Amino acid sequence: MFVKAVFPGKYIQGEGVLDQLVNCVRWFGKKGLLLASNSAKNKILVPYADDLKAEGMVVDAFSGECCEKELDRLMRVIRRESADVIVGMGGGKAVDTAKIAADRAGIPVIIVPTIASTDAPCSGCAVLYSEKGVFERVYYQKTNPQVVLVDSKVIADAPVRFLVSGMGDALATWFEARSCERTKSPNACGGWSTLTGVNLARLCYNTILDHGYAAKIAVEKRIVTPALEHILEANILLSGIGFESGGLAAAHSIHNGLTALPETHAFYHGEKVAFGVFAGLVLADALPSEMEVVYSFCEKIGLPTTLADIGLPGISRENLMKVAEKACAPEECIHHEAGLVTPEKVLSAMLAADAVGQARKGKK
Repeated sequence: MFVKAVFPGKYIQGEGVLDQLVNCVRWFGKKGLLLASNSAKNKILVPYADDLKAEGMVVDAFSGECCEKELDRLMRVIRRESADVIVGMGGGKAVDTAKIAADRAGIPVIIVPTIASTDAPCSGCAVLYSEKGVFERVYYQKTNPQVVLVDSKVIADAPVRFLVSGMGDALATWFEARSCERTKSPNACGGWSTLTGVNLARLCYNTILDHGYAAKIAVEKRIVTPALEHILEANILLSGIGFESGGLAAAHSIHNGLTALPETHAFYHGEKVAFGVFAGLVLADALPSEMEVVYSFCEKIGLPTTLADIGLPGISRENLMKVAEKACAPEECIHHEAGLVTPEKVLSAMLAADAVGQARKGKK
């Protein structure tokens, strides 16, 4: 196995960069298909309708789930419209669907995230779910997106919960990359972790701690500030490169396990990952001082610190064991943690993390 790292072709971020979309499509093709979430189609794209029509771009509405049924439908649209470039615009599931469809069709993909809730926009992999929203598998594309366009004003206008969730996803990046580096486990692109990946993962973590709270305040006021720009870069670019070229471990596997329980489906990816971070730190026997920093930060910005925070108050050990067993499936990256990881250990780690979170809430 070799050292491997992957990156998006171009990353463009700033207030008003959505104006560059038509030019970006022209770089790669003559007929663009834009897969847009409902909010993107009915709100964000309205001022650009004439330009898109003049360019001959077709706007198609995303169904809401990144699943095989939606991908089959989208592939039919690509063939019908003879599209030679696809644009994915929306949240994590919308952009993942566009990435998979582009990969299967053998055409370029441009990603325009409308929220900063995950690091999906820059990555060369996507998560497939069932039609009911249960995690099924990770799909690996042949290349990362050709262009990622991040309009800061679009994201500042989105609900703040999305930004906070993105910080939960990005929070895991450093701890998981560190675990992979310690255990010499493969990263998410099938090679050894690179210095680039590990150090960008560390920069991602430091950026979130330094600017996360100020960025949250900015989005609550629907304004673009330097702090918000820093967090957008952390949530989307640094976390995207960090997890792929650094590696994944416990936090994301525990997220995948949590999707087995319908009660968690109302919670965002990064919110469930955030709880997975705490359980992963318990598994890794993290220093109390480090645990204190992470708990304090999550409490300050409103990320989950207990099972109740992700819809599981009073969950039985039997049901939580279902999460642990799914998290420990043979193909899961939780096995990148040090030592033998078993469902029993993961169950104990989740209970311990929850107990600390509850105790801290009780002191306030």
